[in-house]
Amino acid sequence: MRLLHWLSELLFPGKCVLCGKILDKEETDLCRDCRLQTPECPISQEKFPYLDSWLALWFYEDNVRGSLLRYKFYGHRNYADAYGRMLAMKLLREERTDFDVLTWVPVSKKRRRKRGYDQVELLAKSVARELNVTPARLLCKVRDNPPQSGITGRAERKANVLGAYCVVSPDLVVGKKIMLLDDILTTGATAGECARTLLTAGAKEVHYAAVAAATHHE
Repeated sequence: MRLLHWLSELLFPGKCVLCGKILDKEETDLCRDCRLQTPECPISQEKFPYLDSWLALWFYEDNVRGSLLRYKFYGHRNYADAYGRMLAMKLLREERTDFDVLTWVPVSKKRRRKRGYDQVELLAKSVARELNVTPARLLCKVRDNPPQSGITGRAERKANVLGAYCVVSPDLVVGKKIMLLDDILTTGATAGECARTLLTAGAKEVHYAAVAAATHHE
């Protein structure tokens, strides 16, 4: 087993999830430069409709943006483990783990088939492992609307996702405090629509955590 582990590290050395640099032996997930120079997204008092609280690891810019684009569109699904470890650590540090159910913002069936995976589901499974909880699929995307990334303006984005989700496990929603995971927070339209759907189905509270948040939400 040790030989296999050594060969694996030799042939496939760990790389920084943000910049792609080969990691030193003592480094995990991020290289020293990225760990020191990538600004963490601070806890903000900014409110989003239907969300009781929210947080993100980083701002959606520079190496973080490049990393998430590789994760979503270029098959780097292995990034989910690194994102999950760091997001779980932030949830613990900020004392945001007193939820009843951990779930995620799902992609449509069409997009999942095309991409081969649901990137936020992978993230949720990784966070759940770190927190020793079981993630639950609470939402289904019932409308394959155009990607939010191609739409500008808060009102337009909100209209684009209206009615796009439905609850698939109502018995796990009623009266529960829910942690909703996502990859990127921009205007909050998608997060808000998912939270609205969960609250309409009887959720007590909906809290939200993402890998990255845009610096401006307009």
